[in-house]
Amino acid sequence: MTKKPILQVALDFLNLHRAIQLAKEALAGGADWLEVGTPLIKSEGMSAIREIRKAFPNTTIVADMKTMDLGRVEVEMAAKSGADIVCILGAADDSTISEAVEAAKNYGAQIMVDIINVDNPVKRAVKLEKLGVDYICVHVGVDQQMRGVDPLKLLEEIREKVSIPLAIAGGINSETAAKAVELGADIVIVGGAITKSEDARKATEIIKKAMLEAKPIKTELYKRFTSPEDIRKILLRVSTPNISDAMHRKGFLKGIKPITGNVKMVGEAVTVRTYPGDWAKPVEAIDKAPPGSVIVIDAGGVGPAVWGELASWSCKLKGVSGVVIDGAVRDVDEIRKMRFPVFARLITPNAGEPKGFGEINKPITCGGVLIEPGDWIVGDDNGVVVIPRRKIVEVANRALSVFEMENRIREEIRRGSTLSQVLKLEKWEKVR
Repeated sequence: MTKKPILQVALDFLNLHRAIQLAKEALAGGADWLEVGTPLIKSEGMSAIREIRKAFPNTTIVADMKTMDLGRVEVEMAAKSGADIVCILGAADDSTISEAVEAAKNYGAQIMVDIINVDNPVKRAVKLEKLGVDYICVHVGVDQQMRGVDPLKLLEEIREKVSIPLAIAGGINSETAAKAVELGADIVIVGGAITKSEDARKATEIIKKAMLEAKPIKTELYKRFTSPEDIRKILLRVSTPNISDAMHRKGFLKGIKPITGNVKMVGEAVTVRTYPGDWAKPVEAIDKAPPGSVIVIDAGGVGPAVWGELASWSCKLKGVSGVVIDGAVRDVDEIRKMRFPVFARLITPNAGEPKGFGEINKPITCGGVLIEPGDWIVGDDNGVVVIPRRKIVEVANRALSVFEMENRIREEIRRGSTLSQVLKLEKWEKVR
């Protein structure tokens, strides 16, 4: 190992042509090592390692095999295909680790062990060093990152116990890369902060600079958030299609459409159940709704209207973020003039009577989806989605990841490709 930290770029693509193009940009920006990521290996097999070795003959290639068994066989496969370093799992049995180490020696390769999801990672790291591995990777997986898990603290603990080179992976960006080096990382593994960037060369240059100077460089993307303030910022940034994708196409309210165009609505739900045309509880909910919340009304999906201009003005002045109505709204011309976010199933001129039936802040169904008080509601020109409050951190971070990935795909299309070509859709059509 050199004294300068190594920047390893994880090529976690499904399609080889995208990985090779990204690798060219990353190397031009100062990347040191290329990682043939597990998704790419599963997608393309050992040919992914061979092709990347052929394209970059003088670059250190890491094969992220995530081997759990057959250590000798899989290390031999990767090494013969051109890998300099083969990554296996720390959760594997000691015999698998030992077999991998021996095989690597036979074929002139090295072993990196990923301790992702190991029960006692510090203790396991000490044992791995005794087993003769070359590198240990302190890794928090993508699914864990979405829940806000941070690998830096674990890196610091392990650095105190082992002397072999340490790699770190898991949501690293230009802000955290510098901190990782400061805490003892010899190899900084970066995925999305480079592979999802529109300009991978520039992104690599920035991260490499942060590493070499040990000074964080601020970024607005490629981060994971947990605080309510940050979650709201994410939801204001991403679109409802981004959120729908993050939720596996779930959460959208069927038949609920924007009344006021080109406005964004984000907030926690204050729920209202009322009878058709009874606007008493919807209006009373305004007094209970805190600033930043969204009032969601189940009015049975029919008219007459339970909402209008005066209720909207009350919300706007109080700071309520918007209203969703599975029922009817009126006075839409005035509502649009005030730019207040209202989403509804129907528009009608006639209102009902304020009889007072119904209840506030109880579970309701709106647009065919169960909504509980405190669930997060997001609306834009595409419609409305609801995010269960217990999953808000994960879904918000996944939506941001979708947003970031689309930025890269959009740039590849601008360069002269098409969506089908970028994603190789014919290759990935479901086999019947």
